[in-house]
Amino acid sequence: MASLLAAAVGLTVAATPTRAAPTDEQTVTYRGYRLAVPADWRVVDLTADPHACVRFDRPAVYLGHPGEQPWCPARLVGRTAGLVIEPIDATTAERLTADTEVTATGKATAGDAVSRDGSIQLAVRDAGVLVTAVHTPDTEPAVRRILATARLGPGAAPATPDHLRTRARTATVTPAAAAGPQPGTYTGRGFDTCTAPSQSTMDTWRTHSPYRAIGIYISGSSRSCTQANLTATWVTNQTANGWHLIPIELDRQAPCGTRTPKMSYDPATARSQGATRATAAVSAAQALGIPAGSVIYNDIEHYPSSESCKAAVLSYLSGWTERLHALGYLSGMYSSGSSGVRDLCSAYHDNRYTRVDHLFFAWWNGVADTDAGDYCPDAYYADRQRIHQYTGDSYETWGGVRIYIDRDYLDVSTGGGTTPPPDGFSVTVDNATAGGFTASANWGTSTYSSQRHGADYRFAGPTPVSDLAWFRAALPATDSYEVSVWYPADPGYNDSTPYLVATTGGNQTVRVNQRVNGGRWVSLGVFTLAAGDGNKVGVSRWTSGTGYVIADAVRITRV
Repeated sequence: MASLLAAAVGLTVAATPTRAAPTDEQTVTYRGYRLAVPADWRVVDLTADPHACVRFDRPAVYLGHPGEQPWCPARLVGRTAGLVIEPIDATTAERLTADTEVTATGKATAGDAVSRDGSIQLAVRDAGVLVTAVHTPDTEPAVRRILATARLGPGAAPATPDHLRTRARTATVTPAAAAGPQPGTYTGRGFDTCTAPSQSTMDTWRTHSPYRAIGIYISGSSRSCTQANLTATWVTNQTANGWHLIPIELDRQAPCGTRTPKMSYDPATARSQGATRATAAVSAAQALGIPAGSVIYNDIEHYPSSESCKAAVLSYLSGWTERLHALGYLSGMYSSGSSGVRDLCSAYHDNRYTRVDHLFFAWWNGVADTDAGDYCPDAYYADRQRIHQYTGDSYETWGGVRIYIDRDYLDVSTGGGTTPPPDGFSVTVDNATAGGFTASANWGTSTYSSQRHGADYRFAGPTPVSDLAWFRAALPATDSYEVSVWYPADPGYNDSTPYLVATTGGNQTVRVNQRVNGGRWVSLGVFTLAAGDGNKVGVSRWTSGTGYVIADAVRITRV
């Protein structure tokens, strides 16, 4: 579709770029930051249109800060790709984190910036702009190619040192906490909307509306809207003002549905995927100050159910629940009454699956109660464990402020009536752990990367022979464990490193691209591991990938 030409000072969409651009591209310039995007991407000036919804279900570039009152539909479908380019100033200060890549002086690009939940964040020092690039697994390569086209042009003004120093502070300061586990104990009306509203909007609705609870999308690569307002300070302010928060994850969807990304049809793989997403959701909750004991609801949109699809969804939710319990949180599921909720409740007593703790069901019958009709018997999730989304896709105005919402009715409590999360077992083994690591003399030792775990890490060139480096650990019982690995990332490291997990059914291989996502824990999945002391995770040099193979640290957590 045609681009929207912006006329604000410092903002241009170049019709005749200085370089010879392909006809299927357009050059966007904002405050001296220039890059090429596909010609059919929309370009939206948020200063000229403060009510524009920053949405990622269609490709677009948004320039400037999101407005105070965006008009966003509540039920946008999925994500494609998009960019938000805005000034680095007091508004963006709290969103600069340890994951934000800062460009070097004189540069508009950075290497392989970390992607977290389908979002890459880049602070362009010499243009004074923060670039948030949103993608799916399928569109990530294209988004990275777009970012690589960026250049500095006339009008670029550097960010102030104070604003960039904020990044260092937010990376080390413990987030302010919500006022207790969420959504807490509450019976009454709430709403959910695509993007977390501004503070002024929340204050106005607190004064004038009948609502006291709000659904917030805290994690997941299928979220359709920006969450520019959703910070730890926002969470603290809302709960201090008496709001109850409904934390929602929107990521993998039913394999038989139309939305992406999808979970696997294979139940074992789906369970592992659910556990991996639970780890990510807890990280997001903790960064926002949402404490242990809170419920995190997994949003699985409507799907045409079948026995194989039902098994995948319930396995996914089992892994999700088990991992949340190990990390001290409660689990919930959001879905439509006619698909996910019916499947979930039909397996309420099925011991093949781990039951979620709370139910959030969509049944737009217009009745503000927690009766699920024939989708779920009254006896199930009966101890203050229900939220009913009873109408959807409605504009409401309170105190002169309009939001597009779905209406909810809650009868919830996180203080009792659910299974308390059990204590979890976790062990971390570094390459320097005494008795925990073995490797041949072919493996060198390096301190080159600051992303390393501990004092150093081990490296070796790829070769078609068996030369494994092993991490050893003592496990308390034969059970399900999530295996995560830590490595520094570098363009010269291997793009297909084989990790071998010694399961009770034999070694399983998981390949990892060690050129990206370094300096943090990367989950390999959930596996059944044997009790006792022994080699649990190996790193192999036998790979068709290129670059050094890295062995740094392993974490094994019982789920």
